[in-house]
Amino acid sequence: MITKEELQKLLQSTETFRIEKTISTTNKDKFCEAICAFANDMPNSKKAGYLLIGIDDNGQRNGLKVTDALLKNISSIRTEGNILPLPVMNVDFVSFDDGDVLIVEVFPSEFPPVRYHGRTYIRIGPRKDKATTQEENILVERRSANFPTFDTTPCLEATLDDIDTKQFINEYLPKAIDEEVLAADTRSIKEQMASLRLYNMKYDCPTNAAIILFGKNPKYFLFGDYIQYVSFGGKDNAAPIIKEKEFMGSLMTMLPRIDDFIGDSLIVARPVPVTNLREEIQKNYPKWAIRELVMNALMHRDYKTNTPTKLYQYDDRLEITNAGGLYGNARPENFPNVNDYRNPIVAEALRVLGYVNKFNRGIARVQEELQENGNGKAQFDVDKLTVFSVIVNDNANAKTSTKTSTKTSTKTSTKIMAAIMENPGVSLDELSEQMGISRSGVRWNIDKLKREGVIKREGGRKNGRWVVIEK
Repeated sequence: MITKEELQKLLQSTETFRIEKTISTTNKDKFCEAICAFANDMPNSKKAGYLLIGIDDNGQRNGLKVTDALLKNISSIRTEGNILPLPVMNVDFVSFDDGDVLIVEVFPSEFPPVRYHGRTYIRIGPRKDKATTQEENILVERRSANFPTFDTTPCLEATLDDIDTKQFINEYLPKAIDEEVLAADTRSIKEQMASLRLYNMKYDCPTNAAIILFGKNPKYFLFGDYIQYVSFGGKDNAAPIIKEKEFMGSLMTMLPRIDDFIGDSLIVARPVPVTNLREEIQKNYPKWAIRELVMNALMHRDYKTNTPTKLYQYDDRLEITNAGGLYGNARPENFPNVNDYRNPIVAEALRVLGYVNKFNRGIARVQEELQENGNGKAQFDVDKLTVFSVIVNDNANAKTSTKTSTKTSTKTSTKIMAAIMENPGVSLDELSEQMGISRSGVRWNIDKLKREGVIKREGGRKNGRWVVIEK
């Protein structure tokens, strides 16, 4: 806060973009607009602005006596929620023989534009006014320069108490940091989190990424941070709801539950006739593919919105929808060959935990798995600006896709047979690399060849060999 001597100098100057004088003690709208304008710091001076109450335009005091009630009333402006993001400000007063001066010191915000009742106010020289669209864009760009992504932005309302620090220390750090380095690390937990962009030391608070990954109650800060699962007894939203469930909590807590739910509740095995005398057990969806699509939705979604990630199950398909369209360099014409990360810190954490690989191979592998399982390719809707969605057909309803898949798997089986005949000791990993498909895809084709009585395995997993059965 400024000193009495510094205040004297301010009183002798005219109103500028850093000073507003008023004798009113009741015009709260005027106070809030001034605070909002100082916080936006349109000239980018990086200096505090001052609202001086008890002073007329000529710099003369009007005999104001500052009371506790007046101090509390002005101080409460910060937390009333009418100015967002919350301004950083100090409130104090200085006494003179001819009256008091109440001083509201407002610091430039690193999160502009700051709005009062949804309107952005700025100062142009001594004048306060509403910002134009172009002026708002300048403030938006300034905010983006300070914090390039949402997950690196400080969550100013949160403290370290809002983070499950035991989970971070015991479950995440050992996977994120080399064992020897971690053993020699004597830094505080705040410093350790800050090194991973999970804590902002300047504002002494966790980042949004920390809330998403390790928060005790992320939904308190990020209203849309949960998964909404609904099972409909039909083919559209008008059908009766069979089951619904919400998955909430930090990603560290929620992801294992989602993993189990996909395997235990979404994936259903059923017998499928192959001939008049033989059946095969087939699953409605391949678990890995659905898991990958859900993980991608959580990794790439826009966490600023109030919309949850939606996992809707119908009689003939699954639909996964999340807030936030394609981001950055990813566009409809280059998807899925080009990828970009809306939440790079969250993406890195999911890679550390083994849920995603970040090598831009996920979608290609998903399509392979779905084709091999008879579902046909997933259908991605990438044309919407604010929503990303994917539809996966139940393989019992994907007749055209099943035919395509059968042809594909027949070709793959033939290639696998040729590789086995050339090298009977070939491993599943080697076959996966040679065929250009996933390991589980190779296993599916191998199992198919075994059931058809074409090949068999002799010996153990390490030293065994494949044998082609002569007919």
